[in-house]
Amino acid sequence: MKLKNKYLKVFALLAFVAIFMTACTTQTKHGALTAPTVGPYAWIYSIFGRPLQNIMLFVEAKIGGSNGAGWAIALITLVVQLIVMPLRLNSSYKMTKQQEKTQKLQPQMQLIQNAMKDKNLTQPQQMQLSQLQMKIYKENNMSMMGGMGCLPLLIQLPIMMGIYQAVAYSSQLAKASFFGISLSQRSIVLTIIATALYVIQGYLSMIGLPEQQKKAMQMTLILSPAMTFFISISSSGALALYFLAGGIVIVIQQLITTFIVMPKVKKEVAEELKDKPLKTVVTQATIDEIIGNPNSNSTATPTQKKASNELHKDLRARNAGKQKRNKD
Repeated sequence: MKLKNKYLKVFALLAFVAIFMTACTTQTKHGALTAPTVGPYAWIYSIFGRPLQNIMLFVEAKIGGSNGAGWAIALITLVVQLIVMPLRLNSSYKMTKQQEKTQKLQPQMQLIQNAMKDKNLTQPQQMQLSQLQMKIYKENNMSMMGGMGCLPLLIQLPIMMGIYQAVAYSSQLAKASFFGISLSQRSIVLTIIATALYVIQGYLSMIGLPEQQKKAMQMTLILSPAMTFFISISSSGALALYFLAGGIVIVIQQLITTFIVMPKVKKEVAEELKDKPLKTVVTQATIDEIIGNPNSNSTATPTQKKASNELHKDLRARNAGKQKRNKD
């Protein structure tokens, strides 16, 4: 559930970008949109959109021919995507490493998740169980964010919107064509190809993952291609071409992640855990004490009892600190 919520947040952010890019625009008789003059749209257009637009027009002039504009859009998109690819690959490396370790902690997390299903839990008990999750990650030097991070995406957002504006607000680019496909009109051909690339990327991202993780990530197989299709079919062929070119890089990145990064990370994590195994923070005895079964501690091992006592001591200290801050 936690993994699914994490991806939902990412796609919610992408949906916001889609709305942000397509909002408050009007189309001219040349097929281009009217460039914004005030507000954040205008700022992004001034800083990113117009410079990228000038670069595209320059590249088009150098390439020449009837397909010059299309090649310019594709080449600029590929260059930008390739520039940010190392950052995305680094993010994929960290996320994969976190996921590998999280998988090893799944038995402890499952104990908490099963306990949380109890409808008779009091609010303090729910808080204690939630704190247990944080403690598992803290004791094993892991992040609750799953190693994903939003920095690569946040860095790309202004560039993505700048490329969108560069194409959308240029009459010259909007009225051009690419191998007979109008870049000013909606293109079902470019839309289908772009969407198919993101379907392939989603499929590749599932290779080598545990079944439970695959179920949590199934939504990515739907949302990412669906969003690509929606934006592409709702805009000009030029924008569909932008997503198509970007999709090629995304597939290449996923191939690297699936067949190079993931095997490397799995090997590294296995070696790391040999020297420094993950700590057992939560046992069934710990859960039973929280939900009101004190007799269960009698069957626990001395090590489990010690871990349980230390955990409760830590939880009491945290609650005392919160109460003191509330009083202040």
